[in-house]
Amino acid sequence: MKQMRMLASLFGVALVILYSAVALSAEQPSADSLERVKEKLVAPPAVPVHTQEAKGPPVIVRIRLVVEEKRMQVSSDGANIWALTFNGTVPGPLIVAHQNDYVELTLVNPGTNTLVHNIDFHAATGALGGGAMTHVAPGQEVVLRFKLIKSGVFVYHCEPGGVMTPLHVASGMNGAIMVLPRDGLRDAQGKKIHYDRAFYIGEQDFYLPKDEKGAYNSYVTPAAGFGNMMEVMKTLTPTFEVFNGSVGALTGEHALKARVGEKVLFIHSQANRDTRIHLIGGQGDLVWRGGSFADPPATNLETWAVPGGSAIAMLYEFRQPGTYMYLNHNLIEAMLLGAAAEVEVEGAWNEDIMKQIKKPGPIGEH
Repeated sequence: MKQMRMLASLFGVALVILYSAVALSAEQPSADSLERVKEKLVAPPAVPVHTQEAKGPPVIVRIRLVVEEKRMQVSSDGANIWALTFNGTVPGPLIVAHQNDYVELTLVNPGTNTLVHNIDFHAATGALGGGAMTHVAPGQEVVLRFKLIKSGVFVYHCEPGGVMTPLHVASGMNGAIMVLPRDGLRDAQGKKIHYDRAFYIGEQDFYLPKDEKGAYNSYVTPAAGFGNMMEVMKTLTPTFEVFNGSVGALTGEHALKARVGEKVLFIHSQANRDTRIHLIGGQGDLVWRGGSFADPPATNLETWAVPGGSAIAMLYEFRQPGTYMYLNHNLIEAMLLGAAAEVEVEGAWNEDIMKQIKKPGPIGEH
């Protein structure tokens, strides 16, 4: 009798396990059965058209990144670099998807290039973030699919191995991916929050060799300059520290645009070097430290850190019109090396928030 009861108990456990496995299988369909959607990538600081909340079940987000080795001007004083880029820009384009979606990447290395490339997604799990499965020589392409298990903002970059990894990353070969929670972003109290517009800013440190007369070197191919570039890199002192590829890329006529009352999401990445970001004239209303959307955001920060090899998201509601400076608050790097942007905000001035009581004039008696 006792043995019968034991057998019945074991049979019951087996049924529970079987039913659980069937239910789990039903809840998690094969990726091959999911809808496939193509995402149109755009040049930063713009971000792809996307929904802030997922519409329906997970999908496969198809993207195409083409490696382009190209000369790029870094500053108006003659500094240029053989930039190694994804889709021709520094940084590469922002990719946007939702948690539990899949990314299907086609990585193309045209035959006109000279180097082997690959890609490491910090948002991916296994195989060096995909780096071990995506090495492509000139004239080759590879297709990789991976699941977005965690939400947040993450860096991606080329990782060919050894000293070539920092050389490629310091030549501009990096970007970011934003993985939104399926039900959208939430504030520090857990309430849903939406943004009116978003910008992607990639901070880049360049290490540019000079000749004995102080002029910037120029090379026939990217690899031709790697030896001299490594010597500059060993000093750990960048020649330039810029936003979106060059000095002044996001200032003046290229300044970011917003309006009073808009909530703006800033995604900021630095693939190689620590930085600290500040918005002059505002604060970080919500800052997702470490880039994680699974954790409550910090609130009302004056400056927020972006550790090297990471991306951070910050949301701010603009309350006054005018020009705001968005910069790396190592002011030497911002003003002398190029790590600064401007945000031009339109709207009506609110004198309750700030009012000039007396204009500059002669010093009066007290």
